[in-house]
Amino acid sequence: MSVLADRFGRVATDLRVSLTDRCNLRCSYCMPEEGLAWMPREQQLTDDEVSRLIRIAVEQLGVTDVRFTGGEPLIRRGLTGIIAAAAALEPRPKLSITTNGIGLDRLAGALRDAGLNRVNVSLDTLSPARFLELTHRDRHADVLKGLAGAARAGLTPVKINTVLMRGVNDDEAPALLRFALDHGYQLRFIEQMPLDAQHQWDRHEMVTAEAILASLEPYGLLPDSVSRGTAPAETWLVPGYVDAAGNPARVGVIGSVTRPFCGDCDRTRLTADGQVRNCLFATDESDLRGLLRSGRPDADIAKAWQAAMWGKRAGHGIDDPSFLQPVRPMSAIGG
Repeated sequence: MSVLADRFGRVATDLRVSLTDRCNLRCSYCMPEEGLAWMPREQQLTDDEVSRLIRIAVEQLGVTDVRFTGGEPLIRRGLTGIIAAAAALEPRPKLSITTNGIGLDRLAGALRDAGLNRVNVSLDTLSPARFLELTHRDRHADVLKGLAGAARAGLTPVKINTVLMRGVNDDEAPALLRFALDHGYQLRFIEQMPLDAQHQWDRHEMVTAEAILASLEPYGLLPDSVSRGTAPAETWLVPGYVDAAGNPARVGVIGSVTRPFCGDCDRTRLTADGQVRNCLFATDESDLRGLLRSGRPDADIAKAWQAAMWGKRAGHGIDDPSFLQPVRPMSAIGG
């Protein structure tokens, strides 16, 4: 088996697959209230094309983890079939999904039966009114139902992804952690990244990992002795709490901007229109859709994927004065 290696000795084993650029929320740090110009359907990979690329990644390139993203992946009609096809591969990859949780309470059982292992659900506030202000949709209760539905279905550990924004929801960090602890969820705070469609990200307005940890001081967090490995989150133990499995409760902080982990990155990304991105902040892409649709064999596609990953930069370069925000926003890249 070949691998997806780069010039710096990193090997990508974690594949992020964006299934759509569409979303049923309008989070202010992601896209404008009116939405975006969505990808034409004919440009989007078909279910069979998505499944073929996942198969090549797993069987020929050493990918062991596949996470489905968007946009909002739950609105992809063929989702359960795509998951089932991935679950049938040998060796079987670990399968997860990042979602806003809307509709997850209805779909969780079917996703589990198809082979999904676990979920990450985005939740930035415990206030329905604030949720409406942030997302321009009155769906807060649906997200909470989705979290509970995922837990009932056994899609565990259920993880919550939270982006804090200065003057918007940065006062909620302790309450969000208490909510997660009370329900047996695992909370991950994520620094806001320059991936908004409006290109209005301002580093000086970002809530840093240091500020997040300072707000959680009342919990007396302890360093986690378990190595993070290639995981993006630094984790801390929360004394006096256990998770749903009875293990010591943890909280994570993903400091993509101020505490970059590029040196340990093991991710490769596939957009909904079949482009390989070797970094979340890459400014160029490599086309696999064209190879698929021109009838090229799996071996050619695998080689093109390897070539794309070989060109990966040492780091995202956000601190470099020459840094340019990607043209694609997060909704069109996949998290």
